[in-house]
Amino acid sequence: MLCGLVTAMRTLSVLPVPGRETRHFSDALYWFPFAGLLLGILLVLPAMLAVRLAWPELSAALVLLSGVVLTRGMHADGLADMADGFFGGRDREARLRIMKDPSVGSFGVLALVMLYLLKWVVLVKLVEGESWTVIIAGIVLARVAQVALASMLPYARSGGGTASGFVSGAGALHGAVAFLAGAGLLLLLTGFSLLFVTLLASFATVSVLVGWLSMRRIGGVTGDVLGAASELSELGVWCVAACFLFG
Repeated sequence: MLCGLVTAMRTLSVLPVPGRETRHFSDALYWFPFAGLLLGILLVLPAMLAVRLAWPELSAALVLLSGVVLTRGMHADGLADMADGFFGGRDREARLRIMKDPSVGSFGVLALVMLYLLKWVVLVKLVEGESWTVIIAGIVLARVAQVALASMLPYARSGGGTASGFVSGAGALHGAVAFLAGAGLLLLLTGFSLLFVTLLASFATVSVLVGWLSMRRIGGVTGDVLGAASELSELGVWCVAACFLFG
């Protein structure tokens, strides 16, 4: 059973997790929310120390830097590839071809700059309010977003790809379990309140929008789309939380 957690942690992070991986990659999807919780805790620990210096800007930057280090920046890379492909390709085949190209184009650069700028601005606000559980909640729900799209939409590439093992074996049960687990963890982090409902709604809205756009552009999802959904859901949850708490 814990083999799925091992695979989830090795997939979503660079942490040298001991143990045997699951035989079916899709079984790791059940554990994505818990992997997000562990990553969230690790991301906020350096920031919690830095905020004692009364330097929230540095603390917010440490959250972002820790995320890049622990995940190899693969989700941000997915967002850049998706931006290049979706907005640089004339048709489905061209978009998929561009997304597979390891180089980053102008749309990808713009997407990354805007992503990290917005994240840093929002995190400064959350750090100033020491809203650590909300920051962790965004990281948890971002991993649930990946499972939601993988379980609801087809894989876009006919020849397979890095995420095909997760998407091809995913179904409604994976999505339902991950959503309930994510909602349960969110409940522990925020308590049952209007904030709880608002954050769930914000993550769901971003996930639906990314999935809708992906279906229109390439007829399904890829690993890049799942990574982009994670980054955008995280940003959306943090933005909504900051407006709710401090707006």
